[in-house]
Amino acid sequence: MAIAARGARDIHTHSGQVTQTAQPYRAFMQISCLEMEKARRQQEMASAARRIEMLAARCREIEAEKDQLLRTLGERGGAALPSVPPRSSAARHIPERRGSMFRLRY
Repeated sequence: MAIAARGARDIHTHSGQVTQTAQPYRAFMQISCLEMEKARRQQEMASAARRIEMLAARCREIEAEKDQLLRTLGERGGAALPSVPPRSSAARHIPERRGSMFRLRY
């Protein structure tokens, strides 16, 4: 009697039968990764909130300084803001040319 040759088709494995519930360490690893990402995002949010508060505080300082300067001008009898006469519409008109480069007007 001859022994039948075995090939790759005759090898029985369990590789396709393992489910995620059979490997709880994978779920715990995924949970830990999600928790680390959540912690990083919370740090980013706290940093952004501090930055926003610093910007708001600086805006308040700017307004206070501006008000102080305007009050100082008012006490000396000067106008609060200097008025600039508007230019005529002819002076503002620049003829449109097709294919021209960007132009600056001083």
